[in-house]
Amino acid sequence: MGAAATTFAALATACSAGAPPSAPTSPASEPEAQVAAGAAGWEPAPVVPLLSQPPASLVVDAPLPDQLAMGLVVIRYRAENLRIVPVYGPAALDVSPRIGHIHVTVDDAPWHWADGSGDPLIIQGLPPGPHKVLVQLADPTHKVIDSKTVDLVITAQGGHH
Repeated sequence: MGAAATTFAALATACSAGAPPSAPTSPASEPEAQVAAGAAGWEPAPVVPLLSQPPASLVVDAPLPDQLAMGLVVIRYRAENLRIVPVYGPAALDVSPRIGHIHVTVDDAPWHWADGSGDPLIIQGLPPGPHKVLVQLADPTHKVIDSKTVDLVITAQGGHH
């Protein structure tokens, strides 16, 4: 019965993580299995605490020119080795896998906004001309981990979207 339960648990974990059927079924809680899974391009299942985590980083795409021509800025981004969620405060620093959010500053404004949705940034109403969007990856206490700057040019004032 113990072997059947272990097989079922491994199968349930693989299915919940969206793993392909050919996924290895070795336990992911062992550090060696975590390293091997990462080397194979798989992320560890988010059901066990990670003993160590690679550094978090931010990837930001350039906005598409067609939207800029309509006066609309759409910026896709993603975090690597960190989940974007709207959870804040010092207690959230102990969550594994690591969580955080982004800060967004437009044109060196003295203020920014925080976003924990993970959805693309949508900015409208900027006047025609050059602009700069600073996207910062932050931990739950708002400490900046990584940042990227997107330089863009609005070529026309668009209508409402």
